[in-house]
Amino acid sequence: MSSSRTDITIPGRPEVMEVSDGIYAYIQPDGTWWINNTGFLVGPNGVISVDSCSTQRRTLAYQEAIASVTPAPVRTVINTHHHGDHTFGNCMFTGAAIVGHERARSEAIAFGPPRDLPFWDGPDWGELSLDPPFVTFADEIAVYSGDLKAEVRYVGTAAHTTNDSIIWIPERSVLFCGDLIFNGGTPFLLMGSVEGAADVLEHVLLPLGAQTIVPGHGPVFHDSFPLEATAGYLEFVLDLARQTVAAGLTPLQAARDADLGRYADWPDAERIVGNLYRACAEIAGAPRGAPIDTIAALADMVTYNGGPLTCLA
Repeated sequence: MSSSRTDITIPGRPEVMEVSDGIYAYIQPDGTWWINNTGFLVGPNGVISVDSCSTQRRTLAYQEAIASVTPAPVRTVINTHHHGDHTFGNCMFTGAAIVGHERARSEAIAFGPPRDLPFWDGPDWGELSLDPPFVTFADEIAVYSGDLKAEVRYVGTAAHTTNDSIIWIPERSVLFCGDLIFNGGTPFLLMGSVEGAADVLEHVLLPLGAQTIVPGHGPVFHDSFPLEATAGYLEFVLDLARQTVAAGLTPLQAARDADLGRYADWPDAERIVGNLYRACAEIAGAPRGAPIDTIAALADMVTYNGGPLTCLA
């Protein structure tokens, strides 16, 4: 087994950051496929975790990071959405309430437990079992870390997925936004909506004016630039999708011909293929978040990439 499968410091050492009193971000470089950020709130009666990790070893390292801050148990895990990098480690938080949007539960069950997937180079999941949210909500739920209120809000439309939620702590102006933002990386909208993601940026995230934002991938940030950069990429995808449909091209053909310009150096550039699958479907009349052929899209992403998608989780 290679060192990338055993050493948690590869591709980068995870970092615990106290972003406000008793509120921590857990940042995992390099934030690409299956390597996500999490976070936690420490209160007098226990810990609230925002998401888990993709593999057994990464979730164990995250639990050890929490234990380095507090001996208190994790009583609640809030899933920002159903994707496995944020949920596969749920089962390791025995005794904790797993909270998520009602669609996060159904989508996690539909996807199933960790297993070999043909599109990625790895990872080694470890001994993990499916543990979807069992406390669900439709629109919003509040959780408390002592007297500190955290508002868990469904964003109201398909965006990164059909079930994205944010965790907003207004008293501290801290926002955990899940995969609505890949700070410094390429967004991924195949299982959600390009138009919906743009709407959420404009009408949900930006109006909050959060002073500290913990993204699902990439560094913590304190200004609106990553939001604006993401909005620019989404508009680029929508423009390219309109040209693709008008020219009668497939998403793979259009992606291969496209000049990604300032987005070419963003990690996981092959996501342009999946994003075009989604955007072209929407332009053709598909509702936001409607089922599309994700297997074909992922296969075309592998083709665009010239081989399996790189994963160091």
